[in-house]
Amino acid sequence: MANKPVEIVQLAGDAGKYKANLTPGNYLVRSFMAGLFIAVGGALATVCGTGLENSMGVGFKSMIAGAVFPVGLIAIVLTGMSLFTGDTMLIPMAVFQNKTTWGKVINAWFWVYIGNFVGSLFWAYLMSVGPLSKGGGAELTAFGQNAVAIAQAKTLPYIANGGAGLWSAFMKGIACNLLVNLAILLALSSKNMIGKFFGIWFPIMAFVASGFEHSVANMYFIPTGIMLGANVTWGQFIGWNLIPVTLGNIVGGFVFIGAVYYISFKKELSSISPT
Repeated sequence: MANKPVEIVQLAGDAGKYKANLTPGNYLVRSFMAGLFIAVGGALATVCGTGLENSMGVGFKSMIAGAVFPVGLIAIVLTGMSLFTGDTMLIPMAVFQNKTTWGKVINAWFWVYIGNFVGSLFWAYLMSVGPLSKGGGAELTAFGQNAVAIAQAKTLPYIANGGAGLWSAFMKGIACNLLVNLAILLALSSKNMIGKFFGIWFPIMAFVASGFEHSVANMYFIPTGIMLGANVTWGQFIGWNLIPVTLGNIVGGFVFIGAVYYISFKKELSSISPT
């Protein structure tokens, strides 16, 4: 059983209305867990992809990383936690349907972004003193060496290419969140758990395997590398990755999914009684 496209858009607006009315404390708790869950997916992708480029090739490594990473968003959607990248589409969708206000959008984004960051950092620390190093010491495991390489690959090439690097990070952020929010809409399209699982899994696999940039995932990937000794500073992480990727994620979710789908079904929505 599946919902019709216009029903998916209506359900997205209802979800956005619900999220817009949460308290700051509730935002922080839910977004902490969401950041942690995304980090779990990132850590799993790091571990499962370690060394595969030497035996299977870089394409297969990317596919495996993409195949395991979706565990985070699956957990978030099915348990009702709050992810910044998803909220860039869901809560504005509620505004488009006259179910909340822009002020509540900004308020939600603020608290959820902070909570996602803290949750991701917590898991980054846990991994850096756990499976990524030997006994929590300075010596890294093979997984830790891969984590360092990932952090550097997500920062140093952008720095080396200057403005073109920033533009690349921004565009990768757009592509990423277009797919993330497509995954959320596909989850809303299904009325059963299996349908929601596969609706989320395929688009998320596509964004990870394609090498796009997710701001919350990078709140895990790059700090983990920094904690393990990567040649990246916190300032470089924020300026050359987090800021342009976050802006790209907002455009990808808000414009390419939220606005596009609302405009596409605006006429049909006007004939449905408000909930």
